[in-house]
Amino acid sequence: MILQALFNLAQNEGLMDDPDYEWKKVPWLVYVGKEGELSGIVGTHNVPPQEEGRKKMPKPVPKRFLLPREKALTSGARAFLLYGKSDYVFGIDPGGERSADQLKERFKLFRERVQECREATKDAAVQTVCKLLEDVATGRQKVSLPKDCGGSDLFAFIYSPDNNMLVTDREKVRAYWKNQRAQVLPKNTEDGNVRRCLVTGNLWLTKVDNFPSTKRVPGGTRSGVALVSFNKGAFESYGWEGNDNAPISREAAEACSTALTRLLDPAYPNPRDPGTVLPRRNLRLSDDTAVCYWSSRTGPEDFASFFGPLLEANPESVKELYHSIWKGQMPAKEDPSAFYALTLSGAQGRAIVRDWFESTVKQVQGNLARHFADLDIVHNAPRKEGSSHPPGLSLRTLLESLADPVRNRSEGIPAPLSTQFIKAGLSATPYPLAVLQRALLRFRAEIGKEQDQVQGWLVKNWNDARAALIKAVLNRRKRFSNETVPYKEVQREMDPNNANEGYVLGRLMAVLERLQREAIGDPNASVVDRYFSGASAAPKSVFVRLLKNARHHVRKAKDEPERAGFVFLLDKLVDELAERFDPKRNGFPAHLDMEQQGLFVLGYHQMRHWFWMNKEEREKWQSLYPDAPRAYLWGSRN
Repeated sequence: MILQALFNLAQNEGLMDDPDYEWKKVPWLVYVGKEGELSGIVGTHNVPPQEEGRKKMPKPVPKRFLLPREKALTSGARAFLLYGKSDYVFGIDPGGERSADQLKERFKLFRERVQECREATKDAAVQTVCKLLEDVATGRQKVSLPKDCGGSDLFAFIYSPDNNMLVTDREKVRAYWKNQRAQVLPKNTEDGNVRRCLVTGNLWLTKVDNFPSTKRVPGGTRSGVALVSFNKGAFESYGWEGNDNAPISREAAEACSTALTRLLDPAYPNPRDPGTVLPRRNLRLSDDTAVCYWSSRTGPEDFASFFGPLLEANPESVKELYHSIWKGQMPAKEDPSAFYALTLSGAQGRAIVRDWFESTVKQVQGNLARHFADLDIVHNAPRKEGSSHPPGLSLRTLLESLADPVRNRSEGIPAPLSTQFIKAGLSATPYPLAVLQRALLRFRAEIGKEQDQVQGWLVKNWNDARAALIKAVLNRRKRFSNETVPYKEVQREMDPNNANEGYVLGRLMAVLERLQREAIGDPNASVVDRYFSGASAAPKSVFVRLLKNARHHVRKAKDEPERAGFVFLLDKLVDELAERFDPKRNGFPAHLDMEQQGLFVLGYHQMRHWFWMNKEEREKWQSLYPDAPRAYLWGSRN
């Protein structure tokens, strides 16, 4: 089904309108005069528009051109038709890595390909290219490569009277190349060399080339990796060898590879509207994993065009119609068209299919609405003056919050974890438990770094994301569990009536932290810095000591009249929360399991936000919880 969906995408977007040609970046154009003289080598580089959110200016990139579709080079030497790297086109290696014999052989192969085309077409432009190449070979003309030319840069030829048309685009050359690639079926289709393609249903010759390579697969090699490959005996069965195990025609294989290349490319040229690019259809989950997505309905206004910006919480790139998804609501417009998502990694010369998701746009919209509703939680990270929090936490922030900080944030995200997380969001299934485990680990490890002058804002932002992830995991576990789960679903804001012991203890930790701050200002090491990890795992051994210290903080803070009233309210909150663990009922629990530790984090996170509510926010909160204990019914204080 993956190949069928990719093939249909290629047809819908016109990627295979000319199946014998494909888009390639060509940094250098070689202009050839009427007499075969070298008129010059011109670069095609231009600076693309700067992506939103990136500070660095993008590097110049070469222009793309439609060139004859050739088999990828794997090993050995083989020249392409009228284009190639400098070691083939001119017998010159800018990096100095090739020997003189290798360069001589490659230059000869390239000249032979051009000569074959000249003899078959009698085309004037091809004849001039042949003359130029022979002059270079005999030393009658000299070629100097551009200073910034790289060893992998492609060169293509332009016949000067044609202005800017490549020689490969001339009518006779195109006809010659199409004839070279044509496959003629034998009259007897019952012949054993003929088979029916599983993707297109058409008949084709069974001689199978390697499945075309696809570049830009994260973690893959620079030369590209194949989506379908059989390069070891373990991958073969029933006596078939190589790609005979996958009865796919060349037409289907090239269409699927081209479609996948288009999905992974951030700016793939639009074959039906030259000069424009097709909308982006991929998201990077980590350094070695990406998810490609598309729908059966193609075009700039289809839902897939806004899927990426939705997950990245970018309101400027999303139509107003879909803003309701961030609020946990379905958009008014229903779309029954099919939706696909393919998660890929690259390794050892092959593509690894991490996950394949297939549904409808309508279903995905509803599932994304649930995804954002489950992640919705109050934020403690401050925003810059005049700005507000984004409509939802971006996928990048969520995944970075789970990453191992010892390495680069995008490198420290396990591919299986990011794959399972995006799959759960698309299918509205429980999030992986590993998300809860890593969120707890990173929250405890970095809670003391929130005051850091360099990393402080990032840590607060990540802790917002971790709290959202913990809430989402716990709520879905309760929703989907067949067993009785001993906690209630956590709301967006602090719930004073949530009596779960983990949640209550987290709120108590936040109150004790605020009480310490009122008493002694900003200590070098707060109660959270020193005791958060222990209190969230083994509260009985920690909270007895913390409550004793709290009494000292209350007495000290009450000595200052301007703080006495607020400290009195904090003291009431300490009593209200601590009394829930009466010694007659065994007091504080000795240990908290992982789910209770998650609730501890949520209670702490939401209580901290509750302290800093302004008057309008507090009035709104009190209207939501009119039955809250009296200890919570007090005015705003910032």
